[in-house]
Amino acid sequence: MLKDFTVANLLDLNETIAAELFEGKTYPWEVLPEISDFIMKLGLTLNPSEYECKDGNVWIAKSAQIAPTAYINGPAIIGKDAEVRHCAFIRGNVIVGEGAVVGNSTELKNAVLFNKVQVPHYNYVGDAVLGYKSHMGAGSICSNVKSDKKLVVVKDGDEKIETGLKKFGAMLGDHVEVGCGSVLNPGTVIGRNTNIYPLSPVRGCIPADSIYKNAAEIIKKN
Repeated sequence: MLKDFTVANLLDLNETIAAELFEGKTYPWEVLPEISDFIMKLGLTLNPSEYECKDGNVWIAKSAQIAPTAYINGPAIIGKDAEVRHCAFIRGNVIVGEGAVVGNSTELKNAVLFNKVQVPHYNYVGDAVLGYKSHMGAGSICSNVKSDKKLVVVKDGDEKIETGLKKFGAMLGDHVEVGCGSVLNPGTVIGRNTNIYPLSPVRGCIPADSIYKNAAEIIKKN
């Protein structure tokens, strides 16, 4: 049921600097059009003894590790103790949480990564929210535009919600594990503590505490 995929049921707001962004929202994708303005507002409040502002709209925690080959376009906030590795490409409108890892050749755009998220190898994460300690295996991506370019609809069985969004990557609850090479299609929402098998094409709403083998085989964890 779609009520299982609300902000409250997916995400621990104590594990993000962006908690205020989610206030008053029922579903996490409602924040996507507001990320850019929120970063600009929040960045101005960050303690300059802890964050360095670059180019006017990129705030990087002084404890973060940023590879010299990484590219960060603003607005963006890189949290404390985060690691942005070789050739990472942050295109803008991105919040990288504390202790998060953005890896080799990973591309981020209009996304919120909660604390300790890992997107460490060849990942694309666009128009997405990744919950606390969620992890995307090597080569897994969030596909954010439908092939027919129509607006994204979130579906769970016979229930559906018209999002009004053309670009919608994926919403991952806390502690979600996405296997290597998987594609999360537009409108994918994955509940807390769920594992996605490698090489999976995923769409729709996947229940919490599950193992996703394929669309016809979703097993509840013991």
